[in-house]
Amino acid sequence: MLSPEQMSRVLIAAPKDVMEPVISELHRQRLFHIEDFVENDEEEYAGYRIGVPLEGAKEISKDLLRLRSVTGAFSLRAEDLDPSGKIRKSQLTAQIEQELPGIEMEVEELLSRRTELENHVKELEQKIEALTPFSEMRADLALLHGYRTLAVFAGYLSKKVDIGVPCEEYYSESKKGNFLVAVVPVEYRQEVERKLLDAQFQTVPVPDESGPAKERISVYNVQIETDRKDLEEIATQLDALKSQYSEFLIACDELLSIDAQKAEVPLRFATTDHAFIADGWVPSHTLSSLTDGINAVSGGRAFVAKLPIQKERDVVPVEYDNINFAKPTQFLMDIYSRPKYTELDPTLIVAIVFPIFFGLILGDVGYGALLLVASFGLRKLLKGSDGKMLLDIMRNASISSIFFGILFSEIFGFKLPWAPILPSRHLNIGGEGGHGPAIPELMIMCVWIGIIHITAGRILGILNHARRAQGGAFDIEEASEHHGNQRSHHVRAMLANLGWIMVMWGILVMIWSAFPMPLMPDLTGFAPLVMGLTLPLIIGILLVVPGVVFIFRESALELVELPTILSHVLSYARLVGVGVSSVAIAMVINFITIGLIIEPQLENLTIFGAIIIAVGVIVWIIGQILNTILGMIGGGLQSLRLQYVEFFTKFYKGGGKKYSPFGEIRRFTED
Repeated sequence: MLSPEQMSRVLIAAPKDVMEPVISELHRQRLFHIEDFVENDEEEYAGYRIGVPLEGAKEISKDLLRLRSVTGAFSLRAEDLDPSGKIRKSQLTAQIEQELPGIEMEVEELLSRRTELENHVKELEQKIEALTPFSEMRADLALLHGYRTLAVFAGYLSKKVDIGVPCEEYYSESKKGNFLVAVVPVEYRQEVERKLLDAQFQTVPVPDESGPAKERISVYNVQIETDRKDLEEIATQLDALKSQYSEFLIACDELLSIDAQKAEVPLRFATTDHAFIADGWVPSHTLSSLTDGINAVSGGRAFVAKLPIQKERDVVPVEYDNINFAKPTQFLMDIYSRPKYTELDPTLIVAIVFPIFFGLILGDVGYGALLLVASFGLRKLLKGSDGKMLLDIMRNASISSIFFGILFSEIFGFKLPWAPILPSRHLNIGGEGGHGPAIPELMIMCVWIGIIHITAGRILGILNHARRAQGGAFDIEEASEHHGNQRSHHVRAMLANLGWIMVMWGILVMIWSAFPMPLMPDLTGFAPLVMGLTLPLIIGILLVVPGVVFIFRESALELVELPTILSHVLSYARLVGVGVSSVAIAMVINFITIGLIIEPQLENLTIFGAIIIAVGVIVWIIGQILNTILGMIGGGLQSLRLQYVEFFTKFYKGGGKKYSPFGEIRRFTED
């Protein structure tokens, strides 16, 4: 569970005449992660060349491209549909030949008509935009163009200008600016241009239209309205076609995609005129199943061999190996980075710790219940695998919030009927009385969480390097960086991680020996033993000094990070800060809506008071929903930050290559 799936490197060699059945078997089993062959890259493949697609690959690609133009028009996605049943390949192939061309033609006609109408609407809108400045003029627009002896000026200017030459002019003032149209003899053109330039004149082109501008705008608006009705009708027809053929089209897409994958996969093989070689990876426990399947379809003519893993060259693809509870958290791991093959996989730890941190922050029965309902209700909208994993994470976090809400005795900012089991987070808002939140106890509780979490990260770092020291460097970057000295590097790294643990705990012991704190060991009562030093202080020094030496042996630059040890621990105080702020917002909402709006109206209830109460209830609901969203965002982000920044940086690198087996999970079709 704390390690990725064990992988085996496999080589498949067979005559070319069994390539197609072998490819079909590899696709059916969906186990073989193919390593792409690169010509002239390896000496043992001298004389081999990249394969060519199977017969019919070009036609399949064309059919798939045409089909996706249709599915693209419908915005169809396979993950948005739940198949009513699987269609057999033979039946679907016949339907593709008979029905698909007609559907494609109908859709193309509708799309072509839609594009034509949309372009026409845009053209009319541009004409209206050009006519709008002239809309208040009653004159025929045909009178403003076509002259040789007259110059026409039209545009906006900052202030009215006296043109000072014989002319016909139209001037109007509006919010958009001062608009001028002037017609002058052509011999005065330059003089008028200079005056208008001084007035910051912005030219507007005269539309090549006839008739008053207002009438032309009205005509164009009628045409636009007609086009939009036609567009609505086309949209209705497209929706009807989508509803009728969506599952059929997705099934066709799935079938053609599979055929295209099979036809093009030889481009990843090494081939000669008579044989081919496929190199790749499979989970170790499935190797026998793969071998048996290939031998069966090839009549025993294929050679399947397990190859030794070359640790300094091979990049092993990584597949998670987690229990069902932890599988949704793989989504959060991939956001950060998939573990390398040689690393411990912390998915299970994150799956446990992330909801705990989220619950500590939100910690409210009401908010947790709302998020729990949302995590089930949103499953109709988020149907993809990533969406499902995200909602599963949200479900677990919601349950944790409800659990900690019971411990904190909180529901929508109110107190539950029992006293808090954990230190209280309630504030003195709204005259509730009491002693307010137990901030010191909450802070110390979070510090303990930080100590345990960071210590666990360092222990995992020791285990990571111990695995690598035992098995040799299995990381290309490490192999190149520490070539010939990998084992000693890993031993130093193990001691450095131990050193960080010793320094952190040593500093803590020295602090405890000097200051009494709640929920912490009180070590202040020890009498001085040597040079005024108490036993806890001596123990702290004996932990810190060798710890610093261990860190220095790994890297002297790491000593610069020593002052940040306490800051990393105190970073976990955000579990209190963000949580208390959420409680404060909830209590303020309750005080304003219930204490200031609703309760005063209940003393002497009137019709107007009932309306005020209804408004108060609405405001309370909106406020609590918004606070739930803020709590979800804050709890999620802060919990992730503590995982990614404070925990992972102690032991985890990531950067593993995703295991992507050749094949596709069939949801709509079957052989």
